[in-house]
Amino acid sequence: MLDFHLSVQPKTEQRLKIILSSVEDEESFAQSIIDDQIARLQRSILNLRLDLRVFEQKYQITSEKFYQEFSQGILADEEDFMIWAGLYEMLGQNEIQLQKLR
Repeated sequence: MLDFHLSVQPKTEQRLKIILSSVEDEESFAQSIIDDQIARLQRSILNLRLDLRVFEQKYQITSEKFYQEFSQGILADEEDFMIWAGLYEMLGQNEIQLQKLR
């Protein structure tokens, strides 16, 4: 049994209470929230990979190799590289979060 507290605005609390009052199977409800988050992460990962591919094609280097060189200071702090590094880090964070939820 999980018992937790959420700090939300009164309107959000009211809306959640309405939803929860109509839930017959709390396990299925909780699982649907987890499944939704998994689906969101999967979509985000796909979109990030597509964005990374654009940089990989433009600079003819994999994101992994780019990030290694960027992190070591081998590459300059150009705007494209800053964006690319941020996207790569987001991808890693999302992949970790997805693994935790599976």
